[in-house]
Amino acid sequence: MYTKADILLGLQWGDEGKGKIVDVITPSYDIVARFQGGPNAGHTLEFDGIKHVLHTIPSGIFHPHVQNLIGNGVVIDPIVFAKEIKGLTDRGIDVRERLLISKKAHLILPTHRILDAASEAEKGKAKIGSTLKGIGPTYMDKTGRNGLRVGDILEPEFEARYESLVNKHKKMLSNYDFQYDISELETEWMAGVNLLKSLRIIDSEHYINDALKNQKKVLAEGAQGSLLDIDFGSYPFVTSSNTVAAGACTGLGLAPGRIGEVLGIFKAYCTRVGSGPFPTELEDETGEKMRQIGREFGSTTGRPRRCGWLDIPALKYACMINGVTELIMMKTDVLSGFETLKICTHYKLGDQILDYMPYDIQDNKVIPQYIEMKGWNQDLTSARTLDELPEELLAYISFIEKEIGIQITYISVGPDRTQTILKEKVSA
Repeated sequence: MYTKADILLGLQWGDEGKGKIVDVITPSYDIVARFQGGPNAGHTLEFDGIKHVLHTIPSGIFHPHVQNLIGNGVVIDPIVFAKEIKGLTDRGIDVRERLLISKKAHLILPTHRILDAASEAEKGKAKIGSTLKGIGPTYMDKTGRNGLRVGDILEPEFEARYESLVNKHKKMLSNYDFQYDISELETEWMAGVNLLKSLRIIDSEHYINDALKNQKKVLAEGAQGSLLDIDFGSYPFVTSSNTVAAGACTGLGLAPGRIGEVLGIFKAYCTRVGSGPFPTELEDETGEKMRQIGREFGSTTGRPRRCGWLDIPALKYACMINGVTELIMMKTDVLSGFETLKICTHYKLGDQILDYMPYDIQDNKVIPQYIEMKGWNQDLTSARTLDELPEELLAYISFIEKEIGIQITYISVGPDRTQTILKEKVSA
């Protein structure tokens, strides 16, 4: 009899705070497994006064009893990965004992990063807001059946296969007016590959299913957010992988029937990095206030995040396609001090009023319809129970639960792992 794997993922445009919550709930699990994305992700964790940012390694790495798996759906840049390993090792984390890597995870080559930058530069104003980490070109090679996988580095013909793919990329780059030099990157990349060889590289689909068969508790950790999903996000301003719950099946080798709880994380407001539609965006002093209080700057790129009010139609949509069973609300403390809060409950599209996300939410096509709620002016960062929260916030939480039809079980009131309030789930 198999146990079921739980999934934790973002319900907005990424940056929801997944890393912190994975760290908070990891003690309840035996294995934490990343199922998609790559170093374009930035999962931030804060405890003991120290801020940690993870890009490829699962957020359970700080817990000694937990195994952390990088699944087949992830793409790995050996350069970024090596730096991440060093940062953790320097802090006394026994990475080698806690980390497993799928043979079927794909590798990001230096030329993937160059192709990413060349393509984005050519698009000019039409650029999609890539993090320039080579993610898109790597997934393109994966689906084009040209990619290199982690398991390939163990094969004797690896270097020949590497050279063949690099030569193909150089031919593609000749179509761009873009200057590049891969020599330094290539040296660093090969050093990263040698580090990878020294770690535990496994047949991850067998490992994860054997673990469930042996009653182990597994948490699948997603990266980015549901509205950046390649199929269901605000295309073409999306990432290159399936960020929704179904991505855990293909990214880890899990049958759909082996999925248990789906924990959906959202901010008490909305943010987005890079280009793309954002119906509730605030391009005014209120938006800037959110950005500054929430320190809304990308943990991977450092780019300022666009900020706006909570979007219920978008949140309902994300909950629907993921089959979310529990909601987790992040960055609640950021909204302290706003006299009035707005929540988008519907969109106006032409002469229609919609309570769902339509095919196209490009700017100026959908007009958000808001309700207003009274804000609160209480510092929440020291609150540890529901009783310590202001009535206005409890009303805000209650309204969201009623609109979405799913209970909020955790409320984050600060960046530290201790600044998290558990709200018991009430049985239906």
